[in-house]
Amino acid sequence: MNYLYHLYIEFLLNHGIPKMFGDITFFILPFCIIAFALLIVVLGLVLAERKLLGWFTQRKGPNRVGWWGLLQTLADAFKLLIKENITPEKSDKFLFNLAPILVFVPVMTVLCMIPYSSEFTFVNTSTNVILYLLLAAFPVLSIFLGGWASNNKYSLIGAVRAVAQVLSYEIPMTFVVLSVIVLASSMNLTSITLAQYSRFGIFGWYLLPCVVGFGIMFICTLAELNRCPFDLPEAESELICGYNTEYSGMRFALFYLSEYALLFVSSVFLAIMFLGGYLSPFGVYLSTLLVNDSFMSNILIYFEQAFWLILKSCLIIFAIIWIRATLPRLASFDLLKFSWTILLPLSIFNLFFMVILKYLEGGAICALF
Repeated sequence: MNYLYHLYIEFLLNHGIPKMFGDITFFILPFCIIAFALLIVVLGLVLAERKLLGWFTQRKGPNRVGWWGLLQTLADAFKLLIKENITPEKSDKFLFNLAPILVFVPVMTVLCMIPYSSEFTFVNTSTNVILYLLLAAFPVLSIFLGGWASNNKYSLIGAVRAVAQVLSYEIPMTFVVLSVIVLASSMNLTSITLAQYSRFGIFGWYLLPCVVGFGIMFICTLAELNRCPFDLPEAESELICGYNTEYSGMRFALFYLSEYALLFVSSVFLAIMFLGGYLSPFGVYLSTLLVNDSFMSNILIYFEQAFWLILKSCLIIFAIIWIRATLPRLASFDLLKFSWTILLPLSIFNLFFMVILKYLEGGAICALF
């Protein structure tokens, strides 16, 4: 973010604002931008899912509140804000109130680790892939905490299901992530993105050599997000509402917000690992071709990079919603059996194949392109 930092400081100095103010606010601004964007993204995702589910099932979806139902999500959010927060009498009140906060904090941390463009990366460490895996799995502990603290058998069963589900699907996901790390020779998300660069665009993406890994990662992401057909922790036909049965008002909204935020973050992570992240699918940025002014072109490239990343993520989100409208819920035993007997051996084979491929290519998987 050095380039953006110098632009920001130069802008402040030109308007008579001291450099110290810029040094303090520069690292606050990205967090505020991400937090604000998160709220917009969640509201948009909820509305988009309702509209798409209505389209897939030949219904109208939200269409009463606002034009085309655009204000329905805002109305639901306002309803949750004004509803009473009810705490069960025999629950562990401290842990019951702590769980929604703990499930939301890791999501905000992960959002700050995403390279949205070549310059806009808030937290950029050499091992942020490992940090992502740790933080993305952390909400399941909060889910278990909320289910146990509720002192409700349905909530506890839903929480235990969530833990068993994440444990079984995290292992194949880890092997797939290791295969991408082998291809990119890095555990940094920005380096993994840049390693997929090719002048032929999509032919440099890891989706092509690692298509089996992408399929495994996509399925594991569904299980980690508790999305259909892996939504056993919230099975309303069996467990009322699963681990969040006893939650209401703002505490329920935090669970709901973190669920859709994780949906967005996981889709972005998939796009970075297999679809080139913020790289253009054409191998060249359109900003450099359409804008003659070099300064404006350098600025517009960052917005174009964010656009490509969001577009790829939206395609993945569309597929996830499509699956929810299509497939029935799996039985608990079948869900775990599918992971241990099918996905785990496939992920190990995929890692083994990627190691051989990397060795044959002499350390450059995309050398031909």
